[in-house]
Amino acid sequence: MKIAVIAPTYLPARRANTVQVMKMCQAFLSLDHEVHLAVPTERADPALDAYALVPSWDELQKHYGLHCSFPIKWLPSWPELRRYDFGWRSVRWARRLQADLIYTRLPQAAALASLMGLPTILEIHDMPTGRAGPWLLRRFLGSPGARRMVVITQALMEDLKRDFLFRSRPELLIVAPDGVDLIRYQDLPEPSTAREQLSLPNPANRWPGRFTAGYTGHLYPGRGAKLLLELAQLEPEINFLLVGGEPVDVERLRSQAIDRGLTNVILTGFIPNADLPQYQAACDALLMPYQTRVAASSGGNIAPYLSPMKMFEYLACGRAILSSNLPVLREILSDKNAILLPPDDPHVWVQALQDLKNNPARLRRLAAQARQDSQNYSWEARAARILHGL
Repeated sequence: MKIAVIAPTYLPARRANTVQVMKMCQAFLSLDHEVHLAVPTERADPALDAYALVPSWDELQKHYGLHCSFPIKWLPSWPELRRYDFGWRSVRWARRLQADLIYTRLPQAAALASLMGLPTILEIHDMPTGRAGPWLLRRFLGSPGARRMVVITQALMEDLKRDFLFRSRPELLIVAPDGVDLIRYQDLPEPSTAREQLSLPNPANRWPGRFTAGYTGHLYPGRGAKLLLELAQLEPEINFLLVGGEPVDVERLRSQAIDRGLTNVILTGFIPNADLPQYQAACDALLMPYQTRVAASSGGNIAPYLSPMKMFEYLACGRAILSSNLPVLREILSDKNAILLPPDDPHVWVQALQDLKNNPARLRRLAAQARQDSQNYSWEARAARILHGL
């Protein structure tokens, strides 16, 4: 099948949605489908017809941790038109391509493609908002091209059913949690070995041998950055490796750590996806301290519908997971593969870390179960489930 994938935003970017788009393209390709990707690119200078330089494939491969390639079509998009022009151009591109299926997270493209009768799958990760969001979703669902709508959590599916009444076509809606590139998590070194292999600062000169708790991902509000510093202050005998974040957020957190006199916090800033497994492997335990309100890159609150990619990476890494006990995360996590904790009580988190540090057998049991459970969440399995029956 020839699949035209329409990206929601420019590449490369540090947004999770771009990582997911690239991983899904790779997964479709791994299932022997022909994959073409359309990506918006903005004018380098509004006064000129020139467009921003597009990245090389090597750059994209490193940034997104890819092991195969597929053709990319860069299409102009005027920022002031809010991707409506790109949606129109990308659907015309897919029709000229004679694609058998359009796959996108861009509602503007999905609504137009469905209206034109082009077989289309729309993936969404949050409830549509404003005036345009619900209108575009209803146009997609009510037009002949709609084949499937993919949502990432059961919680999101239930709310969509409530607000958009899928009684007439319930087969359109499918739940598919995010995934992980399992091949990149094979044969990872033990934590102390992984730490020795990384060129990182050495807190208190005890970096390789010291119990290390890690966090990877953005540092937007609601991701638990404040809690992480509180844990580091309460437990100075554990190192905290924080990987990722935009430069302004990293520097803010680094200043706060210095002000608190913390010598057991390591902040790396952004790390390309290709290198991420090594950093996660350097940790004895991996943390997901989400709060009850969680901001995305565009703001808002995504806490009710979270399906974070880091959760599946943590599982595949085979490390003990400590996570905030949010209802939506319990769709994947349980007391068998993680330790679920209240998001606002640092003392409980510290106690859980200390218990793991002092109980290697429990640490290994949680890690082994996490790795076993990750086998259900490969990107390829996700892609196959989404395409089943089409």
